[in-house]
Amino acid sequence: MLTIRCSKCKSKLFKYEKIGKGRLLHLWKKRIKEEFLIVRKNNEIFCECGNLIGVDIGIYIKLKKNSITYSGEIIK
Repeated sequence: MLTIRCSKCKSKLFKYEKIGKGRLLHLWKKRIKEEFLIVRKNNEIFCECGNLIGVDIGIYIKLKKNSITYSGEIIK
């Protein structure tokens, strides 16, 4: 389970279940276990501090490069 944080203010944004190797380019909505301090405007997702996190594409959220940091364990 990964804890995803804003790269600017370090606020907790999501608890996410990452499966497999590779970079975190988008978040599948069915694997998001918990949402914290996010603001939705149209299809865009922001942190409370105003940092653009990503764009809601439908079944996943496409992350903006360098907008987040994460820690935790990846399920293999």
